[in-house]
Amino acid sequence: MNSAALLAAKAYGAAPPTGILTSGPAVADTDFNFSAMLAKQVAATVDATKAAEIQGAQAATGKAEMIDVVTAVAAAEVQMETMLAFRDQAIQAYQEIMRMPI
Repeated sequence: MNSAALLAAKAYGAAPPTGILTSGPAVADTDFNFSAMLAKQVAATVDATKAAEIQGAQAATGKAEMIDVVTAVAAAEVQMETMLAFRDQAIQAYQEIMRMPI
């Protein structure tokens, strides 16, 4: 899941149900733990990479099918692209903050 999808999911979850009107802005979820979410994503990326390496090693010894290797490598690639997109968004946000006048 990329960072845009995470932001969209959070905004969708914060939106009031259809037919119910609320006054004022929606209050942010106070039990959101950014560092835990980031750690979970990094761990998932590492796990996907390890799984791809294991599948590659098993294919080299003839113990795995090539489709399993390709699937594991594709999953690791998606996880890595997600982390890179998140990193790029974080850097862009930091640069925007640094450009703000004090």
